[in-house]
Amino acid sequence: MQENFRQFLDRLRQTGELVDLHQPVDIRHIATLVDQAKTALFFHKVIGYDVPVVSGIIRSRERAMMGLGAETYREIEDRLSAAIAKPIPPKYVKTSPTREVVMTGDDVDLYKLPIPMSSIYDGGPMITAGVVIARDPELGINSGIYRFIVKEKNLTGIDIVTPNNMRLFAQRALERKEPLPISISIGTHPIEITGSGYRAPLGVDEMAIAGGLRGMPVELAPCSTIDIPYIADAEIVLEGEILPTGWTWPEGRFGEFTRLMGGLHWNPLVRIKAVSMRKDAIYYNLHMPWENTWLAAPTRYAAIRQALRTAGVQVKDINVTLGGCAFWHAVISIRKQPGEAKNALLAALSVMDLKHVVVVDDDIDVFDPMGVEWAIATRVQGDKDVMIISNARAKPLDPSLLQGAGIVPTGAKVGIDATIPDGIPKEHYERITYAYADTAKIDDYVNGKKDEAGKSADDAEVAALAKEILAAIEKAPLYYTDIAEKFSDYNFRTVARAIGHLHATEKLWQDPRGRMCVRGSQFAASPPKKA
Repeated sequence: MQENFRQFLDRLRQTGELVDLHQPVDIRHIATLVDQAKTALFFHKVIGYDVPVVSGIIRSRERAMMGLGAETYREIEDRLSAAIAKPIPPKYVKTSPTREVVMTGDDVDLYKLPIPMSSIYDGGPMITAGVVIARDPELGINSGIYRFIVKEKNLTGIDIVTPNNMRLFAQRALERKEPLPISISIGTHPIEITGSGYRAPLGVDEMAIAGGLRGMPVELAPCSTIDIPYIADAEIVLEGEILPTGWTWPEGRFGEFTRLMGGLHWNPLVRIKAVSMRKDAIYYNLHMPWENTWLAAPTRYAAIRQALRTAGVQVKDINVTLGGCAFWHAVISIRKQPGEAKNALLAALSVMDLKHVVVVDDDIDVFDPMGVEWAIATRVQGDKDVMIISNARAKPLDPSLLQGAGIVPTGAKVGIDATIPDGIPKEHYERITYAYADTAKIDDYVNGKKDEAGKSADDAEVAALAKEILAAIEKAPLYYTDIAEKFSDYNFRTVARAIGHLHATEKLWQDPRGRMCVRGSQFAASPPKKA
């Protein structure tokens, strides 16, 4: 996939998924307007700035699919899994259009960039869509997306409170009493953003995963003031260093993926040494939390499916729910063998920061909350089917955990086995269905459809029909509605009278599943034994 950032914006525009606003707009209104919009928004004239702003480009399932070139949301997961299995290393080029305008030294001025604030309690204007690349002398390259609150014209923080590879790189540099050089690429294609958002093991280059998603190498170019590459297709690139200050500077608050305001964070500082951009650069602001949510979810799907595959569980479908912030809750449907639901729970709960997992049978739609709740209501006994694992790894942003400096949070993981219990006949879970649902459609009747009237019959004809019905159920038991359909030349009243005739003459019985059969036949149900 050769599409670049601008071509993706054009594709959104052509499909009605991006709206251009050419009138002057106050930068303080951008986040609110994007939150209200059903499309991505391109602000061409941001008051006080020479650079336009685009935001919300992957703020829906549909636009996330478009960004990864997928026809379905599941296909994103498949593409990511394939990219993880077969990464394509980046290609290094000498330069790129991002070098058309370069500012270094005293000319660096972050206040010239239209960096919006989002929520009311944010600690300042915040860079949210920068793909950060760093290198550790021993551990190699790492890429990720982190937030940078602007503090001075050439100084920001970097929000690396949560344990991750970038934090490890910064910690190791701090121990060496050295700054950690980083590049921050702003305005990149969703493919590079998705690749950098995957939590890869140490030594795995996330830009190689992005290359696997593209099916071709991601091009990287060298920075001018630090020995680190940047994404060549970026609109704007910041060259900086995480200073060896440690986690000693207060910043925030931050609006989080939890849809809550986080507390004050203590983070390192970043000195920006250079800014480079295209002559007509576009600033991309990743809108929290939904753009982050749609980016994060596919990485969870891929990891969960791999864990279940390793456990030998046959998966039908997975839903990493929006109600669980696309991080903490998953509903998984499986083709169950005895005992496998518990195995599935153990495997899934080992993935990343998953907190609550529900496993259901393959007759349950994992995307239907009512169906999942119904499975929990009708298939769960709490003392047998609810699993609680204490003192497991937890995400610090979970507001239900103790917070504070120096606290390494651990929490509980909960698994619910909402599959049909082993040993319970599946016919106990046959759902109510309505006859003729495939042919009787309300819209047709609202538009005037008329049904044909069946034949009526006198007593002699009813008796004759009863004999025909008896002959039919001698061969195999039939449900009442099947009999009514089989003899639909007669109206329902006539069929009901014929069945009543069989009951009155004591020839009618039912099998264990409630179907009509001949009394005394091999199909007939026996009364329960007395205790």
